[in-house]
Amino acid sequence: MDQDSAAPAGSASADPSPLAPASFAVRVPDAELEPEPLDPEQIVSGAPEVTGKVLWESADGKQIRGIWQITPGVVTDTEADELFVVVSGRATVEVEGGDTLEIGPGDACVLREGDRTTWTVHETLRKAYHISL
Repeated sequence: MDQDSAAPAGSASADPSPLAPASFAVRVPDAELEPEPLDPEQIVSGAPEVTGKVLWESADGKQIRGIWQITPGVVTDTEADELFVVVSGRATVEVEGGDTLEIGPGDACVLREGDRTTWTVHETLRKAYHISL
């Protein structure tokens, strides 16, 4: 992974790979993200586009930390155990058989493995996340 694009300007780049763990900082609002195509079956309406960047992954692949962004539209998903903090944007996340979450900048959200969700993204949403598989 090219960590240089995620490192803040003026700081040393870090290699967050599990083989050479290092502490590092990333300016989440400015991090360059890469396209992550959505499965067309997940799109309910609109033409949402997803981008992201994995910043760290455990050696066994069961813990992932990164940045994720989605443009306006409506999509469905089946969630993993996840904690995320919204950096920018707004969305309504409906959890099947559960609550409807109105999320925006500064909100921390926990999703449980197996939650079936519908995301209505009102403004391009960017989040920093930690997923446990």
